[in-house]
Amino acid sequence: MIHNQVKKVSPIYLLPSMLTLAAMFCGFYAVIQSINNNFVISGVAVFIAMIFDSMDGRVARLTHTSSPFGAELDSLADMISFGIAPAVIAFNWKLHSFGKLGWLFAFIYCACAGLRLARFNTMVGIVDKKYFLGMPSPAAAALVVGFIYLCASYNLNGTFFTICGIVVTLDAAASMVSNIKFYSFKEIHFHHKGRFRVLLITLLVSTLLLVYPELVIYGFFLGYAIISYFNFIFRIGYNKNEPASTTESLENEIENLSDDIMN
Repeated sequence: MIHNQVKKVSPIYLLPSMLTLAAMFCGFYAVIQSINNNFVISGVAVFIAMIFDSMDGRVARLTHTSSPFGAELDSLADMISFGIAPAVIAFNWKLHSFGKLGWLFAFIYCACAGLRLARFNTMVGIVDKKYFLGMPSPAAAALVVGFIYLCASYNLNGTFFTICGIVVTLDAAASMVSNIKFYSFKEIHFHHKGRFRVLLITLLVSTLLLVYPELVIYGFFLGYAIISYFNFIFRIGYNKNEPASTTESLENEIENLSDDIMN
């Protein structure tokens, strides 16, 4: 009986687990740097955590080393890097000046990140892989920490930017637990043929990325959120004002158009 139970224990694969732990370390390091008021370094650390987080799952699938242990470890790492770290960074940045209200704002973000990850884990294999239900925690962390990074880099101080930081933090928190669909980018394949204008846009974005990397990266996540919001609002409008067949045809046209651009 014991021998059979040991066989069922999930294996621990070294390479993807090390990448996940690297993402966890970056989130922890970002918190330490925020305590020392190094918010630029904190932002870079969270961004590197996002890179490691995007790599561990792909490496596990490519090397056929996926396991339930790796999935659980990845979820815990996401909670630290994209749940706790952004909340603590925001609190150490400006929210601490609001006293109990400040740490309440930070905790709301942290709690929503935990709820988002728990819902994601329970809905694996149920929802459409093309979309996330609710903003993914790495994107929410990018909105919060990226805003603080820009404020620290360009010396954007004052009450106005502090209020903007609170709004961004609460908006990212609400987006994670919302029913808004966010594109997952899982169906993008770089080996597909692309149109000439797509190549020109890619070249332009790459050039701007080299010149203004922080603005382009933050603009991408901000645009990602805004487009998802508008898509959600327009879908609600179509559902209220248009017949079901018309709504489905419009959605299919939008999806086909997006596929043409991506491919």
